[in-house]
Amino acid sequence: MEILAFGVQADEKPLLEKAFHGHHDIRCLDVFLTEDTAPIAAGHPIVSSSVNADLGARVLRILADGGTRMIAQRSTGFNNIDLDVAERLGLTVARVSSYSPYSVAEFAWTLAMAVNRRIVRASNRTRDFDFRLDGLMGRDLRGRTVGVLGTGKIGQAFTRIAHGFGMNLLGWDVAPNPACAELGMEYVEKEQLLAESDLISLHVPLLPATRHLIDAAALRTMKDDAILVNTSRGGLVDTEALVAELRAGRFTGVGLDVYEAEAGLFFLDKSLEVVEDDTLARLVTFPNVVVTSHQAYYTADAVGQIIDTTLQNVLDHLAGRRGENVLVPA
Repeated sequence: MEILAFGVQADEKPLLEKAFHGHHDIRCLDVFLTEDTAPIAAGHPIVSSSVNADLGARVLRILADGGTRMIAQRSTGFNNIDLDVAERLGLTVARVSSYSPYSVAEFAWTLAMAVNRRIVRASNRTRDFDFRLDGLMGRDLRGRTVGVLGTGKIGQAFTRIAHGFGMNLLGWDVAPNPACAELGMEYVEKEQLLAESDLISLHVPLLPATRHLIDAAALRTMKDDAILVNTSRGGLVDTEALVAELRAGRFTGVGLDVYEAEAGLFFLDKSLEVVEDDTLARLVTFPNVVVTSHQAYYTADAVGQIIDTTLQNVLDHLAGRRGENVLVPA
């Protein structure tokens, strides 16, 4: 059987081909799964999608009409999939429930340190042989307070690094994580965390209840010199409200690996095109903001685990087994 994989990155392709070798053929496409590209899947019972795929009702119907019976998404998040429609169409949908939490946690700290110590600005200067220190002053993190919104596996890994820095730990979640509590984390209400934290990092899933978790009111609650990092989902932050606060001169730095309107932009080369997203265009102009292209998960370790899990999801489906990663049927 040939499996069709959409949105495959160049570094990912040989890993996918190696993992599926000896099991099934896999055809890798660099285009993302959208309404325009979905017809390519005709005749393929199994399709693998990436996190930025459009798996709304119209795309799912195209896939189902073309003979697709399973969608194996290569990500943990699945807010891009209309699960109700998938179930009505008789499609099986599986995801990757977990992969290396260290990949994302370490990258979140990379962004935090980059904006705190002005790494991008310093690097750009030295390329022009400008070695002045003006405007590059950062802050020690030891003794300062970090607020972690979401203390699951990734939030826990982030917290352990914060503990290593010697920071005061505040957490917010539906339930405390005992491992974080053992490190000295105090669980508080979101408003207290935002008001008291010098560094805030987001590690919660995107759900209707968490959409724009960091809205205008939340941003106003934060310290003027706070650092905000988001490596989870772009929709957690009201970007327009964030831009308004940045224009007012607030925040020491903001590190974003995700953006709420990233579909159709991230993972693509838009350098020769006019980007019509005015909010993103404004966001990247701020000298205290670093935006990366949803790469926090992108380590050989994490991608390898994602691919291995995707293969197992496919094998389970073909063998009639229901694995823990199956989202549909419910």
